[in-house]
Order: sequence, then structure tokens, then C-alpha cells
Amino acid sequence: MRNFIIDTDTASDDAVALVMALRQPDIDVKAITVVAGNVPLSQGLQNALYTAELCCASVPVYAGCAKPLLRDLETAEIVHGDDGMGDIGLPLGGRQPAPGHAADVLRQAVNANAGDITLVTLGPLTNVALALLREPELASRVSRCVIMGGIGTGHGNVTPTAEFNIWVDPEAAKIVYESGMDITMVGWDISWQFVTFDADQADEIRGIGTPLAEFVIDIQKTLTEFSMRENALAGFDLPDPIVMAAAIDPSICQYERFRVDVTTGDGLARGITVVDRLGVTGREPNVDVAVSADRAAFVELLQRSVS
Repeated sequence: MRNFIIDTDTASDDAVALVMALRQPDIDVKAITVVAGNVPLSQGLQNALYTAELCCASVPVYAGCAKPLLRDLETAEIVHGDDGMGDIGLPLGGRQPAPGHAADVLRQAVNANAGDITLVTLGPLTNVALALLREPELASRVSRCVIMGGIGTGHGNVTPTAEFNIWVDPEAAKIVYESGMDITMVGWDISWQFVTFDADQADEIRGIGTPLAEFVIDIQKTLTEFSMRENALAGFDLPDPIVMAAAIDPSICQYERFRVDVTTGDGLARGITVVDRLGVTGREPNVDVAVSADRAAFVELLQRSVS
């Protein structure tokens, strides 16, 4: 068994990533920790709890930080719907998280599985940064940290140069990227290029006919409308699921190692992942950056997860 911790700001694409992890027979998800990001913390918790319940998984879900380290929270309901899950009428309320704060749980789970734990982050890095501030040595005990965040190359999705998760809490991201942790970054550029689904491709997944197959497509309703209107995509893309796929099977993406730094300014200088592709800074590379993905392998993994 492989040990995972998943840190998420659970909305529609996060939920698909959770399904993929929870349905793998060789992965033991030690904890799901929730951070504010796509939606406020309370909504993200309900979405994670509902998804785990749908997968018949007994994994504990913990509440974490309700706002970034130094900034006010800015959310993305316009992308994922008011409930973060496409506003399709799911019963997303009344479930209780496990007791304890996500940052403390992260520390405990990493220490209990030191050297044998994969940390997958699907939202802003606030919880992870807080855990590292309390215990910097955690960085060396995580075997691999796979981050949905930033941009390896190309344009952003919240500013021309920034991706949402890093932009929401750039100070937290800077702490994590500079921690010495073994980081793999799968940016938004990989998602929209390799795992966008048009209507026919979405119907193919939904046509598997299981409740999970219907769930992972139906909750993309608001995301589909936004992505086609604002991002000029043919349908919806799946940023968090391609990250989870890379965590489950690293061969699904291809990587190059670069120095990556995070800007913490304001305006257009906020939350940029500066990828030093030419080595002009002379600084030691610190991140394995995904540069491409195998779409067919991703789709096969997604289909298997919901079948």
C-alpha cells in the first residue's frame, strides 16, 4: 500500500481527483485536509465529506485554514457554482469533519509515515505552509509532494501570468516551494492542453453508467459553462485530476527539473510561478515541472476509477 495525504479546497474538479485516489486499491489515503480556496472552508468540507461518502470510504476529513496566511480570501464560485459542485442539487450539508486542525493532522500523518508518504495538494497551500512553519523538518519526511498549482509555460487563469491556487495564497506557496520538499508541479497549462473534455468525450465517461461516472461529469456543469465562455475551451478541463493521476502513476506526465520561485507582490506581480527554464539565475533547480501528459493513460485511469 502507498500512503497519501490529500489537501483540497474541494470543488468539482477536486472531487474527481478524490474519487480517483479513493478508488485505487493500492493507495491508503491517511487523511483529507481541507483549505479555503475555490469555496469557503465550510463548503469545501461538505463537498469532501460527500465525495468520500459516495466512494464508501472511511477516510477522515479535517478542517484547516479558512483564509490565506496574510490576505483576505478570494473564492471561485463563478467557476464551480455556488456550492462548488456545479449547483446540480446535491445534498451537501450536515456532515461533520473529524476533530483536529488540518495543519496538525498533516504533521502527525507525515511523521507517522516519514519517508513513505505522498502529499497531493489540490488547492491553496495555506495548510501545508502552516504545518511547515510549525515544523520545518516535515519537508524532508515527505517522499513526494505533487502540487496542482502554477504554470509551467503559457498564460494564467486568474491573471495573465498566475494560476488560481498560487495566486490565492502566494505567501504560503513561497514557503512550500522554498522548503526543500521533493516537489512535482503540474500546472494549469497541462490541464487545459491535455485533459479538456468536450461534450462527446464527457458523454463517453458518463456512459459508463455507474453513479460515480455520472457524478464526476454532472458536477462539471458550471465549470463547463465558465471554461467555454471565459477560457475558450471546448468543454471543461480537469486540473486536479491530472495532478492526482501524476501522483498515482508518475509516468502519466513527463517532467523537466527547473528552479521555480513564487512572487508575492500585488496586481500583476501576485502569485506567479517563475520557472527558470534557461538557468539564468544560476540557482539550484528545486521542482520537477510537468511539461506534457499522456491523455490516453489519464482517461484510462479515470474510467477505471469510476467503473
